Amino acid sequence: MKYFSDYIYSLIEGFGNTVLLFSITLLLALPLGLLLAFGSMSRLRPVKYTVKGFIWIIRGTPLMLQILLVSFLPSLLFKLKNVEVADFFGLSTISLMFLFVAIAFSINYSCYFSEIFRAGIEGVSVGQTEAGEVLGLSKGQIFSRVILMQVVKRTVPPMSNEIITLVKDTALARVLGVIDLLVSSQLAVNDYAVLAPLVWAALFYLVFNGLLTLLFGFVERKLSYYKV
Repeated sequence: MKYFSDYIYSLIEGFGNTVLLFSITLLLALPLGLLLAFGSMSRLRPVKYTVKGFIWIIRGTPLMLQILLVSFLPSLLFKLKNVEVADFFGLSTISLMFLFVAIAFSINYSCYFSEIFRAGIEGVSVGQTEAGEVLGLSKGQIFSRVILMQVVKRTVPPMSNEIITLVKDTALARVLGVIDLLVSSQLAVNDYAVLAPLVWAALFYLVFNGLLTLLFGFVERKLSYYKV
């Protein structure tokens, strides 16, 4: 049937936005999370407590609220409407909304990732750092050659859980009108009066998360050399 090919195509388009948001969030949140982890472990108390306070606020408030707040920032800070902001940057309104969502997601997940990174770094024995210093290694060399892979080994399991949660959280993009996989399936249900698009959307999510689970399992096996 023609409507089947039509709504499958719309689901694929929506899934593309879901994957794009997922990819951008990871690309930005992972390095930012590592920076926040270092900040929360800083010996400078103003830096340490400022970063810890920021992480506490982000982790303690709903992601949906953060998405809405980011979308209101141009109005609150510069008294500009989002349409004016979109015109200034040469974007469509929906592209600007997607950008707001990506910023909110990146900030939110970077704070969760930072706690995972911090726990991984602090979990490595201090004696290994001291041994590296005795051997004349710099702090950078100690981190990259001694600590890093052990941190990766420790953080893969909790990180995989957060990343799989991220796949499902992308459905919150709808709050700013972004057409993701779930919205596409709901629109198809309304247009064609069938429930099959919701089933297909569930399959898309399951397959995507299944592939991620296999990937993380492979990474864990590869890192099994680094006993912690």
